[in-house]
Amino acid sequence: MYKAIAANKRNTVLIMAVFVGIISAIGWAVSYFYGNTNIAYFVIAGAALYAILQYFLASKLAIAMTGAEQIQKRDNPRLYRIVENLAITLGMQTPKVYIINDPALNAFATGRDPKHAIVAATTGLMDTLSDDELEAVMAHEMGHIQNYDIRVSMIAFGLVSAIGILSDIVLRMMFFGDRRESNVHPMVLIIGIIVVVLAPIIAIIVQMAVSRQREYLADASGVLTTRHPDALVRALEKLQQHSRPMKHQNTASAHLFFSNPLKAGFFSKLFSSHPPLEDRIARLRNNKDKF
Repeated sequence: MYKAIAANKRNTVLIMAVFVGIISAIGWAVSYFYGNTNIAYFVIAGAALYAILQYFLASKLAIAMTGAEQIQKRDNPRLYRIVENLAITLGMQTPKVYIINDPALNAFATGRDPKHAIVAATTGLMDTLSDDELEAVMAHEMGHIQNYDIRVSMIAFGLVSAIGILSDIVLRMMFFGDRRESNVHPMVLIIGIIVVVLAPIIAIIVQMAVSRQREYLADASGVLTTRHPDALVRALEKLQQHSRPMKHQNTASAHLFFSNPLKAGFFSKLFSSHPPLEDRIARLRNNKDKF
C-alpha cells in the first residue's frame, strides 16, 4: 500500500511533465505559424496561471457543477457521523460534507489537500446502501483524500481544461487569424494542426489512466480503514444493479466520482476515467486475504 502511494506521488511529477510537454507543443505550433517564438512563452505562462487558479477554485467549481449542498450533523446525522468516524480513525480533519439530490448511486471527494477537503454523497446512494456499505464507499472517498489523489485530480482537471481551451483558441487563430508570415510550409501547418487536435485527446487519455489506477488504490485504502472488504463488494454490486447516469453530468469532473456518472455509451466507456465495476469487485475478492 505505502509503495503504491509513493509511486503515485512520483507519477504525479511525470503527469505534470506530460501536460507541460503538451502545452509546450501547442505553443510551438502557434508560434511557428505566426513566426514569433515569444507566443510560446505566453501560452505556457497563461496555461500555468490558469492551472494555479483552478487549483484553488476547482473544488468550488465541482460543487457548482453537481449541485451539491453542504450539510451539518443535524441535517443528516447518519452520513455526517460516518464521515466523522472515518476521519477520527484515519487521524484526519473531518472534511466538509455535502449531499447531492440525485437518485443515482454515487459519491465524490475533492479539494487541494486534507485540510481543505470535501466529500459528497447522492441521496440515491444513501437510500440504497446499508450503513456498512455506505461506510465502505465513504472510506473509499476518504482514501482519495488520504492518498492526496484529490490534489492530483484538481491539477489534472485544471490542465486538461487549459489544454482544451488553448487548442480551441489556436485552431481558430490558425484558420481565421491574420498571420504576419505567409510563407509557412504546408507540412508545418499540417503538423501544427495535428498537434493541436490531438493534444486534448492525449490529455484526457493521460487523465483517464491516472484516475483508473487511483480508483484501485482508493478501494484498497478504504478496505484497510474499515477492515470490511465484503461491504465494499456489496456496494459495488448494488451500483451494477442500479446503474444510472447522474442528472448533472460533466466529463471534466467525471473522474472525481466513485463510479462513472456519465450516460452509458461506446465513447463514455472507451474514455472512462473509472475501471469497470466488475474489475474492481474481482480485485477486492482476489485480495481479500491480504487486507
